Amino acid sequence: MAVSAGAVHEALADIAGREHCLREASALARYAVDGVIPSLVVRPATADEVSRVVALCAAERLAIAPRGSGSSTGLGNPPRRLDVVLELRRLRAVREYVPEDMVATAEAGATLDALAAHFAPHRQALTLDPPGGGARTVGGVLATHASGPLRFRYGTGRDLLLGARFVQADGTLTWGGAKVVKSVTGYDVPKLLVGSLGTLGVLVEATLRLYPMPPASRTWRLGFPSRAGAEAFLAALLDSPLQPDRAALLDAAALRRSGLAVDPIGLLLSISSAAEAVEHQGQALGRLAAGHGGVSDEVPDTAWAGLGGAVDGPVLLRAVGEPRRLLDWVGEAHAAAARAGADVMVLAQPGHGVLQISVRDAFDARRVARDLVRPLRQALEADGGSLVVERGPVDVKADCEVWGTIDPEVLAIMGRIKSEFDPAGLLNPGRFVGGL
Repeated sequence: MAVSAGAVHEALADIAGREHCLREASALARYAVDGVIPSLVVRPATADEVSRVVALCAAERLAIAPRGSGSSTGLGNPPRRLDVVLELRRLRAVREYVPEDMVATAEAGATLDALAAHFAPHRQALTLDPPGGGARTVGGVLATHASGPLRFRYGTGRDLLLGARFVQADGTLTWGGAKVVKSVTGYDVPKLLVGSLGTLGVLVEATLRLYPMPPASRTWRLGFPSRAGAEAFLAALLDSPLQPDRAALLDAAALRRSGLAVDPIGLLLSISSAAEAVEHQGQALGRLAAGHGGVSDEVPDTAWAGLGGAVDGPVLLRAVGEPRRLLDWVGEAHAAAARAGADVMVLAQPGHGVLQISVRDAFDARRVARDLVRPLRQALEADGGSLVVERGPVDVKADCEVWGTIDPEVLAIMGRIKSEFDPAGLLNPGRFVGGL
């Protein structure tokens, strides 16, 4: 720090209040990122306070790490510097909500549970269900581009985001989307912020598209004795007129961990619509599964909440491959895990080719990096896919690039964007792709 932590603490206390500026060692340890402990934590309550905090940090050349609920703190490279953690959970208001337009503007610290309760009286919903559930903040979900089974029908936060209010690296409070962003002309700023891990700006408000809550929703567990049957069923489902709104594919270990009946391959699907349409589609779903050797059982909608257990291991990998080859990648993950001597659970998103591979407790970090992450990543990248270490101890991250292989031209473009948005490199430095 260019000045003492004490002097910065006093200045931040003037902005956010003394009780919301932390400098005690015991408190700071809870905000560590990959073992790196910040010097200070500040918890502003308004967008203006965030702007003033960032401006102060910029003036003192202090590195900032924005933080929501903290559920995705493990995502990214270890920080190159970490001076101030900027926690945004006190920014939790719904700034504007127009039910007739099905659009709402919420502050970044609003939790998904709180937003669901706000929109429910109007029978509307924000269709985001990332790992970690309703305790996650909307800003954190967008910054990490997290998604869940609802992606099957509604897409991700990038698809729902209409506009954003954010603080630039110098403290300037700016709008992107419907309002002009003069200093970053030419960029679709809200889309850039999604998945950027807070390295381009600090998101303080998001304007989001909502969807009507259907009158009826039911969930089915489908089990298949073989990969071939599940693969044929998925291909037929994607080509059928059936319209599930949520879909998840689970291997036997993930089914067991989620409290569901165990088969070699299982799927959880929900259909939401008018009651008569749900009944009709549910029957058709059962027939389609039976035609490919599967069984279908209705389960409570609460079954979706149990999926969090399938991704709670100390190491979590996120793989993206060709959607039609989803079951191939499940098999590749199991084979690589066996070589690494690791037990894994696999939870996947049909239709999008996304797999979350959770390594359970007992593992050798070096073998996981060498025999699981590297060969699986190599196979995926050769087929146009990718693999990211979403969570893991530092010794796993040290033995394999967290973000995978990035095309040099793409990395150069990303570097230019980072330089334009954050020329001093103070926003989450080192944590993003290529050490940006």
